[in-house]
Amino acid sequence: MSTDTGTSPKAPAKKAAAQSRPSGTTRTVASANPAGPAGTSSRSEALPRPLAKKAGWSDLDVRAVDTGRLLAADAVQECGSGHPGTAMSLSPVAYLLYQQVMTHDPSDPTWLGRDRFVLSVGHSSLTQYVQLFLSGYGLELSDLKSLRTWDSLTPGHPEVHHTPGVEITTGPLGSGLASATGMAMAQRRQRGLLDPDAAPGTSPFDHTIWCLASDGDMQEGVSAEAGSLAGHQELGTLNVIYDANQISIEDDTDIAFSEDVGARYRAYGWEVIDVDWRRSGDGNAYVEDIDALLAACTQAKKNTKAPTLIVLHTIIAWPAPTKQDTGASHGSALGEDEVAATKELLGFDPKKSFAVEKDVLAHAREVKKRGRAAHKDWDKGFATWRKTNPERAALLERLQAGELPAGLDQALPTFDASDKGMATRAASGKVLTALADVMPELWGGSADLAGSNNTTMDGEPSFVPRSKQTDTWKGDQYGRTLHFGIREHGMGMAMNGIALEGLTRVYGGTFLVFSDYMRPAVRLAALQQLPVTYVWTHDSIGLGEDGPTHQPIEHLAALRAIPGLDVVRPGDANEVSVCWGEVLRNRTTAALALSRQGTPVVDRGEYAAAKGAAKGAYVLAESSTDTPDVVLVATGTEVAVALAARATLEKAGTGTRVVSMPCREWFDRQSTSYKNKVLPPAVRARVSVEAATTFGWREVVGDAGECVGIDHFGASADAATLYEKFGITPAAVVKAAKASIKNAKG
Repeated sequence: MSTDTGTSPKAPAKKAAAQSRPSGTTRTVASANPAGPAGTSSRSEALPRPLAKKAGWSDLDVRAVDTGRLLAADAVQECGSGHPGTAMSLSPVAYLLYQQVMTHDPSDPTWLGRDRFVLSVGHSSLTQYVQLFLSGYGLELSDLKSLRTWDSLTPGHPEVHHTPGVEITTGPLGSGLASATGMAMAQRRQRGLLDPDAAPGTSPFDHTIWCLASDGDMQEGVSAEAGSLAGHQELGTLNVIYDANQISIEDDTDIAFSEDVGARYRAYGWEVIDVDWRRSGDGNAYVEDIDALLAACTQAKKNTKAPTLIVLHTIIAWPAPTKQDTGASHGSALGEDEVAATKELLGFDPKKSFAVEKDVLAHAREVKKRGRAAHKDWDKGFATWRKTNPERAALLERLQAGELPAGLDQALPTFDASDKGMATRAASGKVLTALADVMPELWGGSADLAGSNNTTMDGEPSFVPRSKQTDTWKGDQYGRTLHFGIREHGMGMAMNGIALEGLTRVYGGTFLVFSDYMRPAVRLAALQQLPVTYVWTHDSIGLGEDGPTHQPIEHLAALRAIPGLDVVRPGDANEVSVCWGEVLRNRTTAALALSRQGTPVVDRGEYAAAKGAAKGAYVLAESSTDTPDVVLVATGTEVAVALAARATLEKAGTGTRVVSMPCREWFDRQSTSYKNKVLPPAVRARVSVEAATTFGWREVVGDAGECVGIDHFGASADAATLYEKFGITPAAVVKAAKASIKNAKG
């Protein structure tokens, strides 16, 4: 194990390393390490590698580890697909974490005082499933046998809210590590809200985030974004074990990946510890030195000033005789012969599958007793905290219940009517500032766009180590204003981790066009049903002079295609306030699309109250006729365009209704009777008005409807010119309305 602060040598090249790795068929107790664990003579002689340094493990622990390897091999063999290799070689790592390193209680998977475990290498789901089985979280052999099958508790990648003990949905590489960064950020913020003055390690809100990552995770750009952010934030509760086996689907990673990962993370500000099992034995034999790994984990936990990366050099699929250290073991079943040979090497009956000895399982599940004891000790400290902090205890109860503060509705501001106009991004900023005192759990920031996104609550300190304050941004480790840097993807994944910690509500901002950089994180947030809020500003060609690279055209339609994401584009300042309230009440994944340019604040004395926005769509301006001749449906700043068009149409005797539709998803959730009142089926003449692609609006306007929008990229000019040149004007809407009326008449 190496802990020097300088640049460590790169992991040995594969070819060189391979020369020191004996083939599976020649590994014997005598040649690897004669001091093996006690046990029957036949079992010891069959072991390809005994664990001389095993962190105090008994024979039963070693047997449990080997049982875990074979359960992984059998499960993939049974299913016919999956990733056995990493789960086999990481079996001792995961066993050590669950049995000795992490604080957790299998009888209460959601215990507040637990450490969090993130399997960033999500394709190796068996690495976690096997430990959940061995530890007694509720998974049984039948669940392992049903890996990757319909309605099983063991899907191909871990899914939160589906399998007890799984903290996060992972799969896209890098996402887990980046979300673990968010978990560590949230842990610190939560401590600041609830127990800021406690000495390190003494608060009931102190816990550690443990993450297992792979070569693939380290290659993904999002892990670099998150790694840089975590180092800057000095997130000492974040510990990552990087399984550097140098194998991926395309086999040896030397073909595409040769950097010194440890040096990179040192440059980020992480502590880096190297543990090389490939060269830990006599004669450079492969020995799983559990003592070295345990010491590294202990050192990592003691370091509260920086995140820690443990670079663990392993051999994938160890100890499979011919498939170890090959790409073939990464993502496909080993084959019956290889699995049988591996069982023989480990002293198991090659004819038996899913073999678990009763004494081994009983021994592994002793962790439940240790977990309950740790939970009981934590309860004592928690009770003392509750007694001495009654107001904070009341806050915690509200947060755990997912309840909003009683004063939320009163805190939401209202805005006076004005033709001068207010950008909806500016209104959002005022709403956030108004909520600051009443909703302490709400926090957030931007990807270096605070001034443009209006995401800063006035007077709130930044979330940053004191040593890294700037003249512009003052703050401390418990601050509230987040600075994600120009890391949109990392921001999105970190927000997911913050939400998964469970006690705070987070928002994050950038330009709507850069939601593309965040899309994988947004999709995962929706998939996990997380109450994450995106503040995406500069929502149309109305941003103007920056030109087509910054003008979102297709983004609203693309985002509306994500199941579980509420896309909210308010029409004026008062709709912004109402929509913020609804977003917070719904606890869904939601995106606010807000304007750079000003738009009139609608006179609510003349038109309908803004509270209708909470239903997703409402009648803003009614027709002068009992039955409208045409219905104009608009979102965002184009609501003002629709109102102007209505004035022209009404003057000409055309009964015109204007519907403001800030959120199609909310509207879809309303009753059929309400939807029919807003959009009467009998009125087929309809026009949609939105400064974006018209894709998707046909289902609203119907076969006789017309769509006013922009189905091409924009240009560089001021907003007024662009709206005029691209035909998003009251005159264009009037023309479309007349055409739709004609269409409806057939």
